[in-house]
Amino acid sequence: MGAPCFRTPPGQRIASPHGAKSLGTLETPAMASLLLNDRPVDFAVDPETPLLWVLRDVANLTGAKYGCGSGDCGSCMVLVDGEALASCTLSLAEAQGRSITTIEGLRAPGGGLHPVQQALLDEQAIQCGFCTPGLVMAIASLLARNPRPTDADIRAALTNLCRCGVYPRLIRAVRRLTGPMIAIPIEPAAETAADAAAEPSAEAGR
Repeated sequence: MGAPCFRTPPGQRIASPHGAKSLGTLETPAMASLLLNDRPVDFAVDPETPLLWVLRDVANLTGAKYGCGSGDCGSCMVLVDGEALASCTLSLAEAQGRSITTIEGLRAPGGGLHPVQQALLDEQAIQCGFCTPGLVMAIASLLARNPRPTDADIRAALTNLCRCGVYPRLIRAVRRLTGPMIAIPIEPAAETAADAAAEPSAEAGR
C-alpha cells in the first residue's frame, strides 16, 4: 500500500491569515513527500505553502497554532528531524524528505500522554492552552539533545510566548523530568611542583 496522498483541487486556495496572494493559486501542485508522525505521506500542494497551513488545512492536524506568522511566538512549533522549528516560516518544499512530528504524533512509549505533557499538567503550566503544543515540542526537543539542562539552558530554549505567563511553572515542569540541579563543589586545584618551588621556604626566612 502506497503512502497517503493529500491533494488540493486545482484552483483552490488554502485559507491563510496572510491572504491568498501569499500562497498563490494551486493550478499545477507539485508532489512533496515527507514522513509525518512516522508515516510516509505525499502532498500535492503548492511547495511554497507554509508547512503550518499544510498541516492544518490539508492534513487536518490542527494542534500547531497560528500566532504571529513570523516564527517569533512558537505556537506553531513542530519537530523537524527532531529539532523544534516554527512551521509558519517553513515551506512545504523545505520540509520535503524530512521527518515531521506534530503534537498529535507525540506519545509516551506505551501510549497515552507524553512525559512532557504530563509534567505540564502536574505543574499546572497549562492555562488557556493556545501556546501549549508549541511549548511541548520545544521542551521535548530540548530534553532530547540535553537531558540535564540548567535553568539558563531551559530559558534559552523556551523562547515561546505565553500570554498567561506560566514561565516559572515551565521551569518546574522541566525539573520534574530532569530532577533538581545538584551543585558540584569546586575542589581546590592540586599544587604543582612549579607552585611549590615558587613559594619561599620557612627555612629561607630564618
